[in-house]
Amino acid sequence: MEQTVPGAPGAGEPGRGRLTERLTRLALVGADLVRAETEQQVADIVVQSLADAAGATVASLSLLVGEDTLAVVGVRGGRREVTSRWSTYPLDDATPPGDAVRLRRTLVLRGAEEIARRYPGVRMASEGERSIVCLPLLVGGECLGAATMSFPGERGIPDEELDFLSVMVDSCAQSLARVRATAAAADRAAKLQFLADASVELSSSLDYEVTLRKVARLAVPWFADWCTIALLQDGELRTLAVEHVDPRKVEMALETQRRFPADPDGRQGPYELVRTGRSQLTPEITDEMIDAGVADPEQRRMLRELELRSALAVPLKVQDRVLGVVTWVAGERGRRFDHDDQVFGEDLAHRAALAIDTAALHSQLRDVASRLQRAVLPDELPTLPGWEAAASYLQAGHSDAGGDFYDVTALDDGRIAIFVGDVMGRGVAAAAAMAQMRAAIRALVAVDPDPRAVLLALDRLFDHYDFHQLVTMVYAVADPARDEIAVANAGHPPPVVRRADGAVEVVAGEPGLLLGAGGGERQAITVPLRTGDVFLAYTDGLVERRDEDIEQGVRRLCEASSASCEDLFTWLHDVVVAVRDARRDDDVAVLAVRRAAPAQA
Repeated sequence: MEQTVPGAPGAGEPGRGRLTERLTRLALVGADLVRAETEQQVADIVVQSLADAAGATVASLSLLVGEDTLAVVGVRGGRREVTSRWSTYPLDDATPPGDAVRLRRTLVLRGAEEIARRYPGVRMASEGERSIVCLPLLVGGECLGAATMSFPGERGIPDEELDFLSVMVDSCAQSLARVRATAAAADRAAKLQFLADASVELSSSLDYEVTLRKVARLAVPWFADWCTIALLQDGELRTLAVEHVDPRKVEMALETQRRFPADPDGRQGPYELVRTGRSQLTPEITDEMIDAGVADPEQRRMLRELELRSALAVPLKVQDRVLGVVTWVAGERGRRFDHDDQVFGEDLAHRAALAIDTAALHSQLRDVASRLQRAVLPDELPTLPGWEAAASYLQAGHSDAGGDFYDVTALDDGRIAIFVGDVMGRGVAAAAAMAQMRAAIRALVAVDPDPRAVLLALDRLFDHYDFHQLVTMVYAVADPARDEIAVANAGHPPPVVRRADGAVEVVAGEPGLLLGAGGGERQAITVPLRTGDVFLAYTDGLVERRDEDIEQGVRRLCEASSASCEDLFTWLHDVVVAVRDARRDDDVAVLAVRRAAPAQA
């Protein structure tokens, strides 16, 4: 007896109806697939629309993650404990999706007895008699995963039904490949943009701890759900940056690290990475792996709450030195890290390591420069009977020493000598010249403290010893017996006097040539300096600003100096903060002296 094929010429109306229904369902599923923009949307279509079209009550989609692991990315129906157990599983395990992917052919399992016989280790996703169809998702010779449909009862699947399902699954595979290609292109573009942004962040600051926190934030959430960066300090890895897609889990992650620190002698983990200098890629983290690798039940619980599903740890390495470790972790809905992600992570880690190394070197050099600077500046100002004195020295962001200097010394007759200067240039030569200047001035003051005499003697020293640095300086002698101060200026910004009543005057005598510029005539200007008056001398770093005449800076200094001056140290601090341009990369030295009121008998 000849069998009539549904939909063929001569077929009856029921055959035509079934064909029309299938074509309609196929068109609807196809339309949904065209609109799909993410892998998850394709998965939802498979387990919803495709399952409905096939009449399946339970459906799942398993995709390859890595070379040997399948992950369930979409599921409908079935017992929760079963679907949770099979969220990820090895490709080599005896499972219908695993066989469909390895063999690249459709499997039909008719009834619970056949399922149990062929796959005794697999629990049924639903109670009762079931039949299963498992179809591989094939694209251009590559298998992406498998779609599984489960039907109630023991039933065979006619060839035309299998053909229909195969066509629909092929459409899903094509859509999945398209979505993945689009996502891969977007991911490559995002990685390039991330590297560009990270490079800007890494070069924007020499405070590497701040920089690393920025880099950790940049990587979350688009690349990972969780990022930690630890540096090796005194042989111990110390976490300096932690960022999580869920801010509430940052503290949980830190608490986990505090309570269960990595074993320095362990053959796995960050310390092994430090020893070997090789990255550690774990494409898939399963609950079974956590159970096997973590003995403490509380630690296992905390790790499960963090939902670790994939991890990438990369050394922060400069040449053969490992400075630390950066770790990215993906959660349940995150990416599964692969070799391309590892290459990207190693590129980023290399850039970060160079920035850390540069910042650490800068910090060391700046510390040396600061010590050198302090070695040639007075540790503290001397006690001056009848006077108050305060000083401020601010080192700019250089990694070498500057040439600003100051000092004040008491003379035998009750007067005091004050000087503030600036050696042009930076580095050891400037610091050495600064030390020579201070020593020379103190020696000259002991011979003849007169301002004009001191500057002329310095000019002779410069001529005789052929100093290569130019120096600006204000030198003054205050005489309380005469209520006056004599000031000589060698190319330096003019000092100011704050009167006891708050009025401020600029000591604007004619500035002479810089020391080392050929000498010339030296003159001193004498101005009153009475009880309560403050004499303030400073270097140009205090008043100079970009695109502004120094006169404007001096006016700004006068305005700030008029503020109340009950405590000299507080007043000086407030003046410096108000006047100095923090963006300007120049040292600042400031010295203030005030005539004190006579002690009461």
